[in-house]
Amino acid sequence: MDWFDIGVNLSNGRAAIEPIIARASAAGVNTIMLTGTSVSESQKALDLCLIHANSLYSTAGVHPHYAQDVSDDFIEQLRQIASHKQVVAIGECGLDFNRNFSSKADQLKVFEQQLALAVECKKPVFLHERDAFAEQIHLLRKYRGSLVGGVVHCFTGNLEQMQAYLALDLYIGITGWVCDSKRGQDLQEAVKHLPLDRLLLETDSPYLRPKGLPNNRKVDRGSNEPAYLPFIAEQLANIMEHELDVVQAHSVANGRTLFGVLGEC
Repeated sequence: MDWFDIGVNLSNGRAAIEPIIARASAAGVNTIMLTGTSVSESQKALDLCLIHANSLYSTAGVHPHYAQDVSDDFIEQLRQIASHKQVVAIGECGLDFNRNFSSKADQLKVFEQQLALAVECKKPVFLHERDAFAEQIHLLRKYRGSLVGGVVHCFTGNLEQMQAYLALDLYIGITGWVCDSKRGQDLQEAVKHLPLDRLLLETDSPYLRPKGLPNNRKVDRGSNEPAYLPFIAEQLANIMEHELDVVQAHSVANGRTLFGVLGEC
């Protein structure tokens, strides 16, 4: 089977990149989207895409944790990065009020600027949200009519929250969080009601290593990898009561639909 991992952090230098890509390919994960979390990380992600143009794509954005650190011209810098055809979304952007590494005011300002950039570039948004659902939905409703689309990256919420995002015609990104029988109970219940045509799969590696991964499927002792995406899909298919090939086919087709046709900045 061919798989599409829409959320991978490869530019942070945590592990050798080439072996990770090779192991992903061996597992059938032949299309990977790298996540940009700052201007510099977005540029690094793009640089990797230029080396692996047949398999890697990326996003360009500023994570809410780093909203306080942006320069006055950060939107122009993102605009230049996003003008490249390998960059298929704006983000990772959104709101994170869990620890408030940046102030709420800075987060709201930087998020809205990136929503406006996504409208301008005609590229979907790659969204992050933690403990900021009401504020995030408010801004998304303001811009959704002008956005070409988007995905709620690494969704870990409940059914009510998922339905609110679906009402905005957004895609839902499912990670190994769904494999966690303790922390992932709300998500496990929500995905039973997730339409297949709104499903996207991601590892968010090297974070969120899926629980229950068999020893014979592990390639190291700690980090998550794109090679584990099929395992996540297997667990999700069981919860959703679908055949694995159905989950695979829809997730890949949805990824190609959302990210495959690029606008120009």
